[in-house]
Amino acid sequence: MTALEVDITKRLGSFSLGVSFAIEQPREIMALLGPSGCGKSMTLKCIAGIERPDSGRIVLDGRTLFDSAARIDLPPQQRRVGYLFQSYALFPTMTVEQNVQAGAAGSTRKERAARAAKEIAAMRLEGLEHHKPAQLSGGQQQRCAMARILASDPELILLDEPFSALDGYLRWQLELELSDVLRGFPGGAVYVSHNRDEVYRMCDTVCVLDHGHSDAKVGVRELFAAPATLAAALISGCKNVSRAHAAGPGLLACEDWGVTLRTSLPVPAGVTHAGIRAHYFETHGADDASDAVENAIPCTVERVIDSTFSTIVMARTPGSTPLRYECEKDDWAALGNPARLVLVAPPATVMPLVSSGNGGAGREGASHA
Repeated sequence: MTALEVDITKRLGSFSLGVSFAIEQPREIMALLGPSGCGKSMTLKCIAGIERPDSGRIVLDGRTLFDSAARIDLPPQQRRVGYLFQSYALFPTMTVEQNVQAGAAGSTRKERAARAAKEIAAMRLEGLEHHKPAQLSGGQQQRCAMARILASDPELILLDEPFSALDGYLRWQLELELSDVLRGFPGGAVYVSHNRDEVYRMCDTVCVLDHGHSDAKVGVRELFAAPATLAAALISGCKNVSRAHAAGPGLLACEDWGVTLRTSLPVPAGVTHAGIRAHYFETHGADDASDAVENAIPCTVERVIDSTFSTIVMARTPGSTPLRYECEKDDWAALGNPARLVLVAPPATVMPLVSSGNGGAGREGASHA
């Protein structure tokens, strides 16, 4: 049985949301990944029943939550969907115990109190039952919100950028704690984020949203190893993209870089761009016989940036659009800080990409440094 099936559209002024995906495995954590304003939070609100789609269907464990054709639109309290907001949305005048009891399932007060006590203990909040949210740390507030969600017996958990207001050590600790909670939850989860590192660590699958429209769901590691679309490549951290077209079997003419590169990856019909991750390049000296090296790109060094743990090199290509190359500091020092170099992209690292149809990256946006 499909745990969650979402196929909806919604228009908000000039913005159009059209997403389609499914969570198919028990305990699957699926990420909605995309830049700010792409429709991630709106999608969660439609699943939870806070917002109403214009059309489509939402089905959870065989129960129809929303169906525009059948005129079904269950209220949020009947959907059995737990929603962890960015701000945690705790009731500020209620204690921890009262907050959790407000969400607890049970037909009697005694049953709700017992369920709340169970989840408070599971979230390691014993001794804090009579504290109000303002008296709790950020981690304790998040655990209180999760206890309230779990006490309601949800079939699905929605998480809307739960670490967006945090950074540093606290963020890392909360991520570890939340990951343990989600792995122990028997249902599925939809995790909204624009942070690709969080998604890689915490999620099993990912659906990229671009300007309100969804790519096909893929495994997290597949997204980072071989993204299929321009939007997926950019959101997964690819720093170099060029407009491109097929120039023969396994060949991509990269217009912005002024070179034709071979790829060992399948080239889809309608390929529009090529992508290369900044740390995948190999290097040769400018005086090497680059014509004999496959996928060699002769470059002029424009700028060298000393980052915390690496060196970032902006190198101008024959097509004038620069490439970003990242390497270990010692590796760059060993090259002798050259003014010219040859960047080599092994065929397995040249990614054929299809535009999402929203204009793609023009010449001004071809290098995403």
